[in-house]
Amino acid sequence: MARAVPPSEQPNTPASSDNPGDPTWEVELLRVLVSRKGTQVEAQWAIHPQLKQDLLPAEWQEVVELMAKATDIVGERFSKALAQIDPIPPGNA
Repeated sequence: MARAVPPSEQPNTPASSDNPGDPTWEVELLRVLVSRKGTQVEAQWAIHPQLKQDLLPAEWQEVVELMAKATDIVGERFSKALAQIDPIPPGNA
């Protein structure tokens, strides 16, 4: 699921423009995961729980529909790329 990543301890990390003394936190709001098992390709998505709570029902429905389209596109392209790299060997019938 989505997670918050604390600021890195690197000296060249830029500070937040709102408060120059505070390091910037990175928060993962959305994640798309594409996985493969043999010839089967699966795309899944996840959203940060707080963001989901903050959305109105109509907004949540819109996110669900858009992410379904996005995961379909990503999964299809991933599948095509795998087919070019690792084609299915011909079988004996």
